[in-house]
Amino acid sequence: MEVSLEEDNYYYHENFTFNFSYDDYSLICEKGDIRSFAAIFLPVAYTVCVVVGLAGNALVVAVYAYHKRLKTMTDTFLTHLAVADLLLLFTLPFWAADAARGWELGEVVCKIVSACYTINFTCCMLLLACISLDRYLAVARAQGREQGGRLQRIFNRRHCWKMCVIVWGTAFILGLPDLILSEVRRASSRNICMAIYPSSIAGEAKASLEIAEVLLGFVVPLLVMLMCYWNVGRALKSLPIESRGKKWKALRVLLIVVGVFVVTQLPYNVLKVYRAMDFVYVLVTHCGTSKALDQAAQVTESLALTHCCLNPILYAFVGSSFRQHMMKVAKKFGEKRRTRGQIRTPAEQEGMEMSFSSHSASQETNTFSV
Repeated sequence: MEVSLEEDNYYYHENFTFNFSYDDYSLICEKGDIRSFAAIFLPVAYTVCVVVGLAGNALVVAVYAYHKRLKTMTDTFLTHLAVADLLLLFTLPFWAADAARGWELGEVVCKIVSACYTINFTCCMLLLACISLDRYLAVARAQGREQGGRLQRIFNRRHCWKMCVIVWGTAFILGLPDLILSEVRRASSRNICMAIYPSSIAGEAKASLEIAEVLLGFVVPLLVMLMCYWNVGRALKSLPIESRGKKWKALRVLLIVVGVFVVTQLPYNVLKVYRAMDFVYVLVTHCGTSKALDQAAQVTESLALTHCCLNPILYAFVGSSFRQHMMKVAKKFGEKRRTRGQIRTPAEQEGMEMSFSSHSASQETNTFSV
């Protein structure tokens, strides 16, 4: 998360760093104002993400955990997505505290939190691609398409756990550099958690990792989503005219899903590509430009993190399967409350007869039913 250089008065980027020389610059770029902005903006942005994201994703995990058995591939992917979102959100308080006061939790926690952030961010994006492919295959299977049958032999419920292992394994590989190279360094009178790359390979190594993160965390998921949802949209358009209402509702959902992904992820990934080029070719040579990029990194990364808050709405709550699961859970809890309310001891019955009528009304109002 934290990006800095050994001479931290020049660079303040988010969480990656390598040895750097001032020989290419005629003056030192003081970035105290960027650190001051981050100390206010990042804690506020991360707090909003944590509060909103925890509520939605915790509900998804709770509903599926209550059923104890995931019936479809979509159920499995949504559960893994919610878990990855939650693990990613749990790292944000650490980065908020780091932005406000510096890193105070030691090097081991620095390594774990840095790796956890990268792993779960990448995992979320890859799982979105899996969900898109699963939706496409569901439509292709319903229409009896041959290509759907070929893919279905590989991408099916029996092999679902293998797909999840591949997704988590790929994300873990991308997180290894943070786990190995993250250190706590003293800079500007405070500690900073950052990845320190050897000076001999710093630029090329960081640029390669940035490009890999962009490819696996944005380009591949986006291409899969566009391909799958384009074919799903074509299938929906071919439905009978009497299904027009449901058809356009489904198309709107697909457009919103793709649109939200592009709006939240594109700015941050464009910046990552530019930053990767800068690591190799040193494109940024002016203090003002460097400051603008640092501030843009903070804002666009926060925007990208909002997808954790939106995933439950875009993928779980709009799905009829999840809504059915949620209604079953609510109904069971409602039945349990009614059962507890009906089973009373003689003493409780006597107390009820002596109670105020307003109290009885409140008991009836508070009973949940579906």
